[in-house]
Amino acid sequence: MRTAILLLLADQPMHGYQLMQAMSDRTNGAWRPSPGAVYPTLDQLEDEGLATIHQEGGRRLVTLTPEGHAHLAEHGAELSDPFAEFADGTAGPDLREPLDELRVAARLIGFSGNTAQVEAAAQVLAKARRSLYLILAGESEGADE
Repeated sequence: MRTAILLLLADQPMHGYQLMQAMSDRTNGAWRPSPGAVYPTLDQLEDEGLATIHQEGGRRLVTLTPEGHAHLAEHGAELSDPFAEFADGTAGPDLREPLDELRVAARLIGFSGNTAQVEAAAQVLAKARRSLYLILAGESEGADE
């Protein structure tokens, strides 16, 4: 998040919403950061003296300071470009929709299911979590069974 914001602000001053939109645009919608991720990062950059924030028309305009530009110049080679993997114009699979669908189904069971249904849902969710971690570990689903 931090590097993406610094790189975008190096081009021009932006409002928080513009930063979020620019990140989404540069990743073909694959990365849509939330205000809860962007605004604390902006405040941190301001605290570090790398950016300034001032009110403009009811919005917070963020500008990279000379120190921020110097930081990018000095550390630019060390920072990985968070937009590079999206440069070919293809976005990877987006898990937000299936995750939201799962959340809706689990909430429905939590609100209207009987005890047995809620317990069964908890077991399914625990198995799903374990399966996801196995994917990250590069192991097959049946490796631990």
